[in-house]
Amino acid sequence: MKPFTIDVPETVLADLKVRLARTRLPTRTPGDRWAAGTDPDYLRELLGYWVDGFDWRARERWLNSFPQYLADVGGQTVHFAHVRGVRTAGGPAPLPLVVTHGWPYSFAEMLPLVSLLTDPAAHGGDAGDAFDVVVPSLPGFGYSTLPQSGPVTGPAVAETWARLMTDVLGYPRFGTYGEDIGSSVSHWIAATHPDEVIGIHVAQAAYPPVERSGDLTAAEQKFLAWAAAKWEGATAYAELQSTRPDTLAAALLDSPSGLAAWMVEKFQAWSDCEGDVERRFRKDDLLTTIMIYWATGTIGSSFRPYFDQRDSRLPLPVLTVPAGITIGVGDLGMPRSLAERTYADIRYWHDLPAGGHFVANEEPGLVAADIREFFRPLRHPAERRYGLPPIEVEACWPGGSAGV
Repeated sequence: MKPFTIDVPETVLADLKVRLARTRLPTRTPGDRWAAGTDPDYLRELLGYWVDGFDWRARERWLNSFPQYLADVGGQTVHFAHVRGVRTAGGPAPLPLVVTHGWPYSFAEMLPLVSLLTDPAAHGGDAGDAFDVVVPSLPGFGYSTLPQSGPVTGPAVAETWARLMTDVLGYPRFGTYGEDIGSSVSHWIAATHPDEVIGIHVAQAAYPPVERSGDLTAAEQKFLAWAAAKWEGATAYAELQSTRPDTLAAALLDSPSGLAAWMVEKFQAWSDCEGDVERRFRKDDLLTTIMIYWATGTIGSSFRPYFDQRDSRLPLPVLTVPAGITIGVGDLGMPRSLAERTYADIRYWHDLPAGGHFVANEEPGLVAADIREFFRPLRHPAERRYGLPPIEVEACWPGGSAGV
């Protein structure tokens, strides 16, 4: 394991500027803005800011203010931020927590949670609720490489994360939080490593597989019908990414405007923004994530979870570890009974008043409060079991000098 600093070469930035100057944009399809995909007028505005207003080096400095590392886990390079929690004199050790993002975002979208979890006292919380926060980049996303062999599926990534937390970072037990693909990863960590997982907290509760979908109640049937109608006509992106990822990647890897259009559409459509994407995401935030994908050339490899999942239909078993569920406005109305078909021990359930699919980034204060509340009664028995002091790099990386 070694420290890592993001440093995009000037040649990449110069090439990007040339490509942006040659952008060709479509004429908007008649109808409401965004109804046919990314609004060309907004895209023109965003690209203009990318050229003349966006300061990547400033955003790079912000990203690098979070300690980051690269570790070899089973032959693949895993990139992650690792921020130690603030421990008060005589207080309990911070609880280890692995936080997993989804698509089309990156580890950057989860960073607003970090200070709220590592130093809750500085934000009006209880110092005893501090966490050691680990935010990995999914395999093939940004600075994490794809595995040398094998699929990028929930069970596979779960195994990698379990090894990262236990073998590399030395945490015998830990908690998890996930969104989107990160929810699936968290589910499978809990399923396959229940002795190591103190508790699982997710922002999107799992729907039960076919094997556990019999005898649905009227409320459960109504909710599932509503969810299916909501996504009708909105899953073409997933169909393309799961069936023709290389064709799509060839276009997006070569065109920064195409990459921006493909990604911004999801931030606009899936967030709690009432149609105005900048109610939730500043241009700087959008372009930071787009730049991570552009600079690393990983938009194609980020499609692997979609492609590989086609051949991996292993049903999620019933999870026995304590579970916390935070429901954003995009899933409000989900009957708790439906979730109880997958989670045998739901300890915490909260319907949020705001926040869409990217809820940790949209409402970090609300999500951090939920995470602290859920894990509070779990952490004290857990600490009696592991009670570890802070780990220095030397404990897991010979030759290191800085604290992890």
